[in-house]
Order: sequence, then structure tokens, then C-alpha cells
Amino acid sequence: MSGILVTGGGGFIGAALLRHLQAAGLGPLYAVDWRPVTLPVAVQFRQLDIRDGLGLRAAMVQWQPDAVVHLASVVAAGGDADLDRAIDVGGTENVLQACLAAGVKRLVLTSSGAAYGYHADNPQPLNESHALRGNADFPYADNKRRVEEMLAHWRSVHPQLQQVVFRPCTVLGPGVDNQITAIFKRPMITGLAGSATPFSFVSEADVVAALARAADGSGPPGIYNLAGDGTLSLRQIARRIGKPYLPIPPALMKAALWVANKLGLTRLGPGQVRFLQFRPVLDNSRLKAAFGYRPQHDSAAAFDRYWQGAVQ
Repeated sequence: MSGILVTGGGGFIGAALLRHLQAAGLGPLYAVDWRPVTLPVAVQFRQLDIRDGLGLRAAMVQWQPDAVVHLASVVAAGGDADLDRAIDVGGTENVLQACLAAGVKRLVLTSSGAAYGYHADNPQPLNESHALRGNADFPYADNKRRVEEMLAHWRSVHPQLQQVVFRPCTVLGPGVDNQITAIFKRPMITGLAGSATPFSFVSEADVVAALARAADGSGPPGIYNLAGDGTLSLRQIARRIGKPYLPIPPALMKAALWVANKLGLTRLGPGQVRFLQFRPVLDNSRLKAAFGYRPQHDSAAAFDRYWQGAVQ
């Protein structure tokens, strides 16, 4: 394919993907982001919020990309559930409408393993046929579920727009800094008693490579879990980086979060305990067999690459 547009092009993955596509000689390349960013000269950039449906449509109609890689989304809960939904769900609907208006052939999109939800009865591992049950009291997971329901409707109504939907697990790489990596940087790693808290990790390099394969048409349309092989528990992570590990009873953790939330010390509430208690573990078999991509880093290697950069 020629002509690739990346939404969220100034983000960690978006900027890395654009560099990858440029190095591969693909193009022309286009990008939008809500903030002013510096990108390679070869990338045509427009500062644009995906909530601006008219502006997004005008840009796509002007550029006429063959493929759109939609990465603009809420990475961490911002405390405003309505705003988060407007960006994730409303913004994705704007992207779909703009793709239709511009005659885009393929949409590549990152959902999340969080769309499966955090539930005690989740199968381990989860594959792409399992139900999406993003928790209603966890806006990030709920929004990803809503987005995927909308995508499923569009696949039936507008089959001419090919979709490649990735459900990544926790993405790690040098320089990543978010709510999850904050757990690893504390002097003591705290987990939940009675829960292994297994983390599936995928390296940012593997995410970029998979996105590029989808954007250039090498990989077939479909829905794919995006994860490295294996998992690491919080206890294993603590041992790996030489930190003490403290398992806390779930009831005590919920009480502590309730108090901290009431005092304004955190946006997290007691319901978020399930975020650690019932981690979704992703099966990447379909990514390998049907999409044709085998991650170069397993979960342990992805974590080690991240941690090496974090301690330098």
C-alpha cells in the first residue's frame, strides 16, 4: 500500500512507527496529533484533535491515504470519564467516518487486552474468540469494549474498509513511563495476597513491527492479541530487579485505596484492585499463525529491555 496516515503520530508508538515506515521506504506518510510535535521531514503533519470530526475528514479527503493507523487514544485514565469516552469512542467513530469519506482501504487500530475485562472467571490465556467484558467501573476497559463493538458493526455494514485490530497487552520499552511502570519503580513491589498477578508484556519494537506489517498490507485483516510469549508475576519481577515483594490482602488494599481516593491522593478507587487481582493473559497463537508475525521478545525480554533503560 502507499499513503499511510497515523493518528497520534507524536506519541511514543506513533513516532516510532513513522520512523520505521520511512526507513522502509513506504509513503507518502501523514500524521495528526492534538499537540504540536516534531516528526521526520518526510511526514506531512497537521495538528488536529480526533474529536474534531470535520477537521479530520477534511485532512483525510485531502491526503487520500490508502491505510490509516489509528493510535490516538487515552493511554491512562485522566479522571474525567466523559472526556475519556469522547476521545476513545467518539474519536474512533470520527476516524471511521473520515475513512469512509476518503475511500481508505484499510484501518489498523490498537484496542487493548483490557477489552476482555478484569474478571475472576477469565480463561487463562484469553484468545480472540473469548467475550469482551470490559468492566463498566473501569472507564479504560469499558471504552475499549465499546470501541470494539462499534468496529464489529462497521465490519458488517462497510466491509470495503478492511480492519486489522490489535489487542496489545502491557507495552514496555525504553522510556515508557505510566501507571503500570510506576509499580516497578517503587522501593518495594506490592502485590495482592492470593493472586499471582501475571503480566503479559510486549516490546514496543514488536508493536511497531506488527503495525507496519498491517499498514503495508503484508498481514491479513482480522483481530489479533499482541503479546510476547509467557508472563511475569509481580513476585518474579521483584526478584528480577532485586527489590522486596510485599503481598497485601485484597480487602486491605481496597480500604487503603478508598481512603486515599477520599483524601484526593489518587484517582484510583477500591474497584481498581481487580486490575492487579485478575490480569488478562493473552494467547498470541493467532498473531503467529494467521497474521504471520512472531514477536522477537518474550515477556521477560520485553521487561528486561524496559528496565535496562529505566535504571540508566
